[in-house]
Amino acid sequence: MRIEDEIKQPIFRDEHQKAFINLIYTAGWLQLRQAAAFKPFGLTSPQFNILRILRGQHPLPATVALLIDRMLDKTSNASRIVDRLEEKKLVTRTVCPANRRAVDIRITKAGLDLLDQVEQTGVLHSKENMALNEDEMRQLNALLDKMRTVE
Repeated sequence: MRIEDEIKQPIFRDEHQKAFINLIYTAGWLQLRQAAAFKPFGLTSPQFNILRILRGQHPLPATVALLIDRMLDKTSNASRIVDRLEEKKLVTRTVCPANRRAVDIRITKAGLDLLDQVEQTGVLHSKENMALNEDEMRQLNALLDKMRTVE
């Protein structure tokens, strides 16, 4: 559906304003879809993101600083998210033997299994959930990358 119809605003100042609003609206739309996909698994989007980062590090540990650096949502509180994941037995936290001020964070077998379960549903990245073909996705990725080159 067109952004004009979604937000019931037929006129925009220009295409830049329309694109900006469209991006914000679409980001929110995607976040709602993700939240719905994660709900049956008892996860939030930031928790899923941290589990994915830890799986990428596996079997090596990560630090909170590394997680913050790699998180998609830079406003999320990584320490609090790790606390919740540890309560769910999806990650472990141990004092780093080389630097006692640092904490090593690792994904557990249960965390790896849960990621597999979520991804097997196909709800997050399946082609059926996007109305764009491979070439259009490539073009979208290039445009989004280009958009972020402005400082």
